[in-house]
Amino acid sequence: MITDRIFGELSTGESVHLYHLENKSGAYAEVIDFGAILVKLVVPDKDGKLTDVVLGYDNIDGYLVNGCFFGATIGRNGNRIENAEFTLNGEKVILAKNENSNNLHSGPDGFEKKMWALQERDEAENSVTFQRVSPDGENGFPGDFRISVQYKFTEENELKISYQGISDKTTVANLTNHSYFNLSGEGSGTITDHYLNIHAKYFNSIRSDSIPTGEYSPVEGTPMDFRTWKTIGQDIEADFEQLKLGGGYDHNYVTDCYSRGMIREIASAYSPATGIAMDVYSDCPCVQLYTGNFVKQEHGKNGHIYDRREGFCLETQVEPNAINVEDFHSPVLEEGEQYRSDTSYRFFIREK
Repeated sequence: MITDRIFGELSTGESVHLYHLENKSGAYAEVIDFGAILVKLVVPDKDGKLTDVVLGYDNIDGYLVNGCFFGATIGRNGNRIENAEFTLNGEKVILAKNENSNNLHSGPDGFEKKMWALQERDEAENSVTFQRVSPDGENGFPGDFRISVQYKFTEENELKISYQGISDKTTVANLTNHSYFNLSGEGSGTITDHYLNIHAKYFNSIRSDSIPTGEYSPVEGTPMDFRTWKTIGQDIEADFEQLKLGGGYDHNYVTDCYSRGMIREIASAYSPATGIAMDVYSDCPCVQLYTGNFVKQEHGKNGHIYDRREGFCLETQVEPNAINVEDFHSPVLEEGEQYRSDTSYRFFIREK
């Protein structure tokens, strides 16, 4: 069942619409056409209580700033590009610098700050699809890039996010969603007691500016290893250089069994407090684990004030700075080539 309402108004006078995607159990997702942002994701806990498991804001004012990228659709490129520049087809491309000398999440005015048009509202699929054209030169990226993002919420409490796009020039395409999850409920406090499992033998070591060194580092024997279940907090304060550099986990994991276009399970998480578990499926080669290390006194939903490590992100992607590292998975989208990427988050109750 899909319903909609006005969520707020922009300074231009444009109305921002919120779409409520509810399944037969009463669980639901809510998304807005400003930034194609996920605002709420409400699923039952072990006692049947409906619980909102993503951080966010109550009104449009928060999302107009949204320095933490809560729920955001990130584009054209998720994560960091070193020195905010790269070379494509022999030409240097210069981007905006918005994290010291680097470009983070495509710049200070990315897809999460743009109005999207409603392309399709499909009652049978319980989905909405937003679209926009990112014009040639937007934030420095080449080509008119026609992009759509679909949110679909199933009867199995699975949120499916699908991206499609095409550009009239060769460009970079590496979209992701930047939701912060707290499976005990948004505003409930730290996520360090959550259990996490990431199917990855390797991660990318970073420098002090969070740009990867270019190496694939084994997780084995390090605090970065989530191949077997452990709590996020078990090793987060370990005397380990990579965790000190990131202020906790803020690292890209190169997930196992990648094959282009193939969707497979890449990670799972679980809250003992609520019994809510989440499996993550994607056709992307990598996922960024971010444990909200730099969230500070953020005024969120329901009067809650979010602080560090009160949400975690699992952002599906290619490696950070991949456009500048030949050995990484390529984010290059050729002129006229169809872009497609799919990620889903499935929620259920996990028995101890």
